[in-house]
Amino acid sequence: MNPAEFPRRRRQLMRIMGKGSIAIVPAAPQCLRNRDVRYRYRPDSDFYYLTGFPEPEAVAVLIPGRDQGQYILFCREKDPKKERWDGAIAGPQGAVELYGADDAFPIGDLDDILPRMLEQCDKVFYSMGADAELDQRMSQWISRIRGKARSGVHPPQEFIALDHHLHDMRLYKSRSEVAVMRRAARISAAAHRELMAACRPGMTELDLEGLFLQACYRKGVREQAYQPIVGGGDNATVLHYINNDQVLADGDLVLVDAGCELECYASDITRTFPVNGRFSEPQRQLYQLVLDAQLAAIAQVKPGNPYNAPHKAAVRTLTRGLVKLGLLKGQPAKLIKEEKYKKFFMHGTGHWLGLDVHDVGDYKIDGHWRELEPGMVVTVEPGLYIPRGMRGVAKKWQGIGIRIEDDVLVTRDGHDVLSKDAPKTIEEIEALMAR
Repeated sequence: MNPAEFPRRRRQLMRIMGKGSIAIVPAAPQCLRNRDVRYRYRPDSDFYYLTGFPEPEAVAVLIPGRDQGQYILFCREKDPKKERWDGAIAGPQGAVELYGADDAFPIGDLDDILPRMLEQCDKVFYSMGADAELDQRMSQWISRIRGKARSGVHPPQEFIALDHHLHDMRLYKSRSEVAVMRRAARISAAAHRELMAACRPGMTELDLEGLFLQACYRKGVREQAYQPIVGGGDNATVLHYINNDQVLADGDLVLVDAGCELECYASDITRTFPVNGRFSEPQRQLYQLVLDAQLAAIAQVKPGNPYNAPHKAAVRTLTRGLVKLGLLKGQPAKLIKEEKYKKFFMHGTGHWLGLDVHDVGDYKIDGHWRELEPGMVVTVEPGLYIPRGMRGVAKKWQGIGIRIEDDVLVTRDGHDVLSKDAPKTIEEIEALMAR
């Protein structure tokens, strides 16, 4: 990520806030995996978006127009003994020199210094509920300030939800952000290609998960945007299946929903392919239907269209196709109105993508679907899920789960599929697997 991104974002937020205001943004806590073992630290997305600071036990403060510096960072102090065990700590000096803070203080001084900053502000931008401990301390600080009323000190008069403004900023990706997300999508797409080329009956779902992780590691990418889903056969009909521990059977499809995280930005790609390299006729028919639905949905990703236009296009295509295949009976328009398609396709066709795999940003404004605009990134992921034993469905269709998902950037004149390097036509998949 271009380091110039972080001060630009802070300036943009402070323009929205205006003078006489303060924004307080805490870092994510460090989480224990078990007893003395911690998970590898991953910064809170809002905090990282504004600071680029990668350490826990920190609080960022923005005060527009403050003479002594508008961006203040409270962070851990340098500690040679602790650093001997856990690695370097930036410390307040590093926060200024390496991460662009105007001023920095030890996190232990937060209770002494931050209330004095609050006294000078009328409006507080803060995400209540995101950090229970800081919520409690904030309440104590405000009560302390109110206790000084006879001295002419007044507490802030207005509390404003910071996430409303900050999440709207995060919805529009800069060129630098798009470049990182494109790289993440390319790395993930290459990993999906490797899985298709390697897959054989008798392998396990875990084998494919391991191959995906290894392919990302070789590109220098350690983190995944979410727990990979590798479901063979009937497991592919479970939407959030993550056990990934079964043998892949000859004649089944395998659904792989996996994407790496690069510089905290997510990719999110799903591909479905035959374990033995060849689609059976029922698999082929259902797969082509899902692909047609996805292509129809992607065609609706363009400026000015409402957010739900891709979903409506996918539903129309899937419903008509299900009628042709005999899986649904009736007029497509009536079936759509009655949501009969949800028996086989029960989720939305996508979501925002960015620092979080299910990224922030309102989907509706004043009750109406938001219009797509350049810089937004969405996933497009229709699917069909027909578990074994589903009543009223011919056996040839059962045990088949299919989802095809791509990451799509809204551009000025249409869209750009960031994950297009991952094969998805029947011909491409079979040709790759035949090698």
